[in-house]
Amino acid sequence: MAAIKQKMTQSMKAAAVLIALGSESASEIYKYLHDEEVEELSFYISKIDNLSSEELQEIMNEFYELCVTQKVVTEGGENYAKAVLEKAFGPQKASALMEKVIKSSRTRAFEFLRKVDYKNLLMLIQNEHPQTIALILSYTSAEMASQIITELPKETQIEVFQRVSNLDRASPEVINIVENILSRKLESMTAVDLKESGGVSYLADIMNHVDRRTEKYIFDELNETNPELADEIKNLMFVFEDIVYLDNMEIQSFIRECDTKDLTVALKAASEEIANAIFSNMSQRQQETIRTDMQYLHNVRMRDVEEAQQRIVSVIRKLEESGDIVISKGGKDEIIV
Repeated sequence: MAAIKQKMTQSMKAAAVLIALGSESASEIYKYLHDEEVEELSFYISKIDNLSSEELQEIMNEFYELCVTQKVVTEGGENYAKAVLEKAFGPQKASALMEKVIKSSRTRAFEFLRKVDYKNLLMLIQNEHPQTIALILSYTSAEMASQIITELPKETQIEVFQRVSNLDRASPEVINIVENILSRKLESMTAVDLKESGGVSYLADIMNHVDRRTEKYIFDELNETNPELADEIKNLMFVFEDIVYLDNMEIQSFIRECDTKDLTVALKAASEEIANAIFSNMSQRQQETIRTDMQYLHNVRMRDVEEAQQRIVSVIRKLEESGDIVISKGGKDEIIV
């Protein structure tokens, strides 16, 4: 019997559980599944016809054990669950059950959000606490998050924005509470996950998608309340390597504003593509001066190079703010000539 059971996939076992529960209960469960899951389970249900009562009982026992494990993990966390399961099933069995539940929950937090329209999600979360909104947006795409932030009340935008920057890792317990609330509202089911989310890089990605008016408002507010965060986000929105995407006139504009020493140090470790883009927009005399200085520039710390490159990026950002140059955001800006 054990050999037969081992050959069954998890989908086949799930189908067997639905058969054991009966058609009425199975139909209720179907309401919470995605179309592809219903299709897959229905396929296996149609294929299962000769399970013995012993085989079915063992599958149901396994299902029960996993349900108990999921329940204690959700209600008390992994340490609590491990202690309870060890008392109930012994160390070896408890370890195996914990591994199955944790493995099945990986990479699936807020999975249902992938199929939710941003307007529906906005309607559900707009009155939630800013910390809750920040957590939820950290598990959506940057584009969806930018759409939602744009339509939030002005005072909420800033609160949510700053809270996203402070997110790093969220505990399974917190994720589970928020997921359960949303999943009930959306009539969806999803698992708990422990994953990286939020952070300043994510905020920069969001800002690359919001409209200019929203971007200006958020940065104006952040410059008053948290200027360091504002500068960090701005720096991530345009990096030194992005210079290759500027046109010749824009490159010439920032070269005129940059310190020659910064250009020399920054180009010391720049790629050939970036170096060519910058040198080709300089006068012959300026090229020769910087190339000569670079030859005599030895033992430069990488930190000094990065700081020089960042100062150049700051010049570019200031030129954009003044309207002297336009930084294309993901190819979505329309240029009128």
